[in-house]
Amino acid sequence: MQILLIEDDASLAQGLQTSLSHEGFSVNHLSYGKPALHVIQTEPPDIVILDLGLPDMDGNDVLKAIRKQNAVLPVLLLTARTALQDKVAGLDLGADDYLAKPFDMAELLARLRVFERRLSSFKHAGLEVGNVVLDNIAHQVTVDNKVIELSRREYMLLKVLMENANRIQTRDSLETKLYSWGEEVASNTIEVHIHHLRKRLPKGFIKTVRGVGYKVNIE
Repeated sequence: MQILLIEDDASLAQGLQTSLSHEGFSVNHLSYGKPALHVIQTEPPDIVILDLGLPDMDGNDVLKAIRKQNAVLPVLLLTARTALQDKVAGLDLGADDYLAKPFDMAELLARLRVFERRLSSFKHAGLEVGNVVLDNIAHQVTVDNKVIELSRREYMLLKVLMENANRIQTRDSLETKLYSWGEEVASNTIEVHIHHLRKRLPKGFIKTVRGVGYKVNIE
């Protein structure tokens, strides 16, 4: 799950990136509204966490622009503005949720998990290719009705491949979906994840397209 964090407080942003990364989220951070809008238009994330007090433009204006670009992208407002009218204004402009500073990390994580469940239900309640079933609600994978143990990154990688069955996914595109900007990724990281997945999946389930990437075929 890829999050775009739009927050100008550098220490808070760094803390959030660290905490959310430990929970398995891929977090990219920007301090200004205008470049964030460009990213949302060209490489939309799964979720946006938006601070209202940005240096270059008001967060509510960023929210308006997001909604013009993307009507369904989940947006959580994170702000020190605690007045009821501020909360109502943000929700009326199209925010999906609102969390006032200071906040407890556990509450933020709980709200993000709600977004995850909604997104999973909206996109695919379940993905099935042959005898492999990926359950987006339970966040588990079964082979021949037996649950297999996967790390969060392995699960997300398999999810991307199954959602795009019959379409080749390049290593670069997979890295973009699984990792944050600037995160150190070894040159063989995707290959290692694929190797671990193949140990748990039916033989030939993930196919290598030499020199290009990987794909899962629907027979």
